[in-house]
Amino acid sequence: MGCGNWSSAPHVDLDGLLESAPKRQAFLDEIQKRGLEIAALNCSGNQLEPTERGEAHKAVVEKTFKLTGLLGVETVVMMSGCPSGGPDDVTPNWITHPILPPHFEALDWQWNEVAFPYWEKAVKVAKEYGVKKIAIENLGFNLVHNPETLFKLRNEIGNMVGMNFDPSHLFWMGGDPIAAARELGHAMYHVHAKDVRIERGVNDIHGLIDVKPMERFATRSWNYAALGHGHDIGFWKEFLTVVKMSGYEGPIVLEMEDLTMDPYTGVEKSMNVLKESLPRTFKERELITK
Repeated sequence: MGCGNWSSAPHVDLDGLLESAPKRQAFLDEIQKRGLEIAALNCSGNQLEPTERGEAHKAVVEKTFKLTGLLGVETVVMMSGCPSGGPDDVTPNWITHPILPPHFEALDWQWNEVAFPYWEKAVKVAKEYGVKKIAIENLGFNLVHNPETLFKLRNEIGNMVGMNFDPSHLFWMGGDPIAAARELGHAMYHVHAKDVRIERGVNDIHGLIDVKPMERFATRSWNYAALGHGHDIGFWKEFLTVVKMSGYEGPIVLEMEDLTMDPYTGVEKSMNVLKESLPRTFKERELITK
C-alpha cells in the first residue's frame, strides 16, 4: 500500500494512522474482514534529491518505517534514490555512461558522499521502528537498478536491504529477468509481476533508450504491458518457477500499466496469466465489491 511520495496514497492516511491506535485497528479490521493482508508498505520517491521535495520524501520514508512497525508489517518497498551530480547541483543525475573522468567522479560522489551515509542512517531508523526488510525496486533513474548495484549497497550496509524485483525494468534495460532472479536468490524481498513489450520496428531503428512520455506509446521503443502482452505465458511460467526455486516465498504483486487497454481489462488478463503461471493452485473467491 502506497503511503505517499510518488503515490497519492489513496488508501492510507499516513499521519492519521500514526496518531491514532483506534484508526490503525479499524484500518486492519477492514483489510482482514476481506480475507486480505498487507504485503508491504510503499514509500517510493527520491529521498536523495537535494531539494525541499527530497526532504519531504525523507520525512514520508521515516513515517512509513514507523507505521510499518505499528501495523505489524514486515516489509517496506521503496527506491534507493538518485542524488544530484555533485555538491553544487540540485538536479538528480542518473549516470549510465561513465566514460569520462567527470562521470566517474560524480558517480563516486553519489555513492560515497550521499547514498551510503543516508542508507546507514535509514537502516538504523527502520530497525528501531521494527521494520524487518527494506525492498528496493530496480527502477531506472536510481542508483540501485539491477542486481550488481543492489549488492553494492547491501555489501556496505547489510542484508536489511534486498530487492523489490520488477522484471519489466530489466527488460527495457536489455537484461534477462530469469538470470537476474537466479543471481539475486534470497536477496529478493518482494516481487512485482509486470511486463514490457519491445516494439519491433521502433526499437530496431532507435534502440531501447527512449525518453518520450509513456502516453506516446505508439511511437516508443518499449512499453509497459499487461502480462502476456509483452512476453508469452511460457516466459512467465519459467520466471515465476525460478523465483520460487531461488528461495522466494513472498507475494507476487501485480502491476498493470498497459496504456493500450483500460485498467480493469489489463488486470483481468494479467490475473489469468498469473493463475496459469504460478507454481501453486488457487481457490476461487467471491468478488468483493464493497
